[in-house]
Amino acid sequence: MSKGVVFVATLLVISLTSSCISNKKIAYFQDIQSVNQAKLDSAVVFSEPIIQSDDILSINIFTLNQQSGAIVNQAASTPSLGGNSNSSLATQNTGFLVDRNGEIELSLIGKVKVAGLTSYQARELIREKAANIYQQPNVQLRFANFKVSVLGEVNAPSTYTLPNEKVSILDALSLAGDLTIYGKRENVLIVRDNNGIKEFARLDLNSSDIFNSPFYYLKQNDVIYVEPNKRKVSASNSAQIQTIGVIASVISVIVLAISSFK
Repeated sequence: MSKGVVFVATLLVISLTSSCISNKKIAYFQDIQSVNQAKLDSAVVFSEPIIQSDDILSINIFTLNQQSGAIVNQAASTPSLGGNSNSSLATQNTGFLVDRNGEIELSLIGKVKVAGLTSYQARELIREKAANIYQQPNVQLRFANFKVSVLGEVNAPSTYTLPNEKVSILDALSLAGDLTIYGKRENVLIVRDNNGIKEFARLDLNSSDIFNSPFYYLKQNDVIYVEPNKRKVSASNSAQIQTIGVIASVISVIVLAISSFK
């Protein structure tokens, strides 16, 4: 058997070996059968996100006099660069920007410091201030730019603007179309900005311990990164080896052709 045939056969074996995929680390929560109910009951409790500077709040005030409430509501015209499943810069939200002092400014009501409060606390504070001007005001408040970014080995990486505040990492990954077959499920990275300080956490989706992590529920502007596993690296290397093999085969044919003319 010629060396060329042996070389091609070796490449074929390497290619087939690298293409084999094991289900060992694909399924989520593999230890769920061995977890008792008491442990599941101790899962982390959701806490409302805290309003920070540069957040955008959607605020609507409803009063007995609809025209007076509209004065405040029409003032919400601050654009944001919120993302959705189509484009991270496509959606323009309206709302009240929380300035660097942690304040928003409402028509007639004036400046209100909301940084450090939850959306519920901010809503009650605005309602109290609005009661000095309007009769029986009803206030609705929510985040207009509550967004998370999902990057790496997912089927639809993007920045997603979310309609509600109670969002888990599973919800975000679901929006991104779940992990690809090459996503490293046991080492998902979350990057969080906590008042200018970067916090990092790595979660193992194969383990039910994820439910006990303070990073299970996401905060605004969290970034999720799913790194590629060894199979993705092997697949890339395999493609390179196959390319080298093809080039080597072509060179061998050329050499043989030249030799035959001598």
